[in-house]
Amino acid sequence: MSQRQVLQVFEQYQKSRTQFVQTIAELATRPQNIETLQNAGVMSLLRPLLLDVVPTIQQTAALALGRLASYNEDLAEAVVKGDILPQLIYSLAEQNRFYKKAAAFVLRAVAKHSPALAQAVVDCGALDALVISLEEFDPDVKEAAAWALGYIARHNANLSQEVVDAGAVPLLVLCIQEPEVALKRIAASALSDITKHSPELAQTVVDTGAIAHLAQMILNPDAKLKVHPHTPNIRGIMMLGYVAAHSENLAMAVIVSKGVPQLAICLSEEPEEHIKAATAWAFGQIGRHTPEHARAVATANILPSLLALYMDTDSSEDLQVKAKKALKSILPKCNYLPALEPLLYEAPSNILKHVVCQFSKVLPHDSKARRLFVTSGGLKKVQEIKADPGSALQEYINTINSCYPEEIVRYYSPGYSETLLERVEKYQPV
Repeated sequence: MSQRQVLQVFEQYQKSRTQFVQTIAELATRPQNIETLQNAGVMSLLRPLLLDVVPTIQQTAALALGRLASYNEDLAEAVVKGDILPQLIYSLAEQNRFYKKAAAFVLRAVAKHSPALAQAVVDCGALDALVISLEEFDPDVKEAAAWALGYIARHNANLSQEVVDAGAVPLLVLCIQEPEVALKRIAASALSDITKHSPELAQTVVDTGAIAHLAQMILNPDAKLKVHPHTPNIRGIMMLGYVAAHSENLAMAVIVSKGVPQLAICLSEEPEEHIKAATAWAFGQIGRHTPEHARAVATANILPSLLALYMDTDSSEDLQVKAKKALKSILPKCNYLPALEPLLYEAPSNILKHVVCQFSKVLPHDSKARRLFVTSGGLKKVQEIKADPGSALQEYINTINSCYPEEIVRYYSPGYSETLLERVEKYQPV
């Protein structure tokens, strides 16, 4: 047998391996093939190909494994039990950028299914390798690593803390400052997954200065930046909401970082209703803590916008619900009357009672506000409100009216001008 014939054997073997992994990777994209592949022992056949001398075979084997592991929990567990993770993690540090991207995809596919599988990925040493990958020059590798870290962190506070302890947060914050939209999107999603679990985790992210960058990011004209393709999370907006929800101090960090004006623009200009709904939710989380927080939201003219979205019959049910909840969260804390007064004229009774309640709290203690309430027409409007006797709304109106002389209240009551005219007609001059 000639040397050429000998080499042809090896060439044929390489072609066969290449064809095998490419075909498996393609078959793994179709759900109807998964069970057959699993029963045929595909995992044990792919594992040695991760160590193949040909880089494209390694990469395609990893891609096929990722697609299989992504499909269901059983296949993800098979990756763990097949001792495949250590090889992937080792390769993250040693191989080329294409393999690194594929390896990170497998780690993400395994970690997404459950806290136990995510912990298995962590226990194999994946976090250090993924964090190092965030420092790679190639944005695709950074994106794949950020995505895997987010899938690990989203399960619970303990896993999020492990991601934080591995040093991921500062590098993720750098990623949201990169020019690539996809990288910004995934890094913001990972940060959101970290912050949602506890005030301490949110504070860690705030301390890196992430909020200002995220506030700027939500105005990016590319809608893909705000909408995650696989989860309902809307990156920058949701993260600002998660941070603000935890505590007064964290909500104030969002305000100080100019998050409110950015969200206000999003609420008024964003055409996608689910993004408006997320923004309304975020405003509720920011404004619900104290009068200072509520004032920051109210002075941005958010309350009329939320009311309009709630009352618009063309709004989706989710948007209406979130706008209503936001109003009911913010109004009980809001004592900035100029922002509340427009709502007296537009709000339905279920919202109006919260508005009138705030006037009944502030007016008894503020003489200047009492005067402005008369000259602006607010007192007159309150007299026109039809409230059931004995209702909370009627009690609030009574409290407001008790702040003024009886003749002033009568003067602004409906029908009083007609009463005066009747007196004029009946009056007999001496």
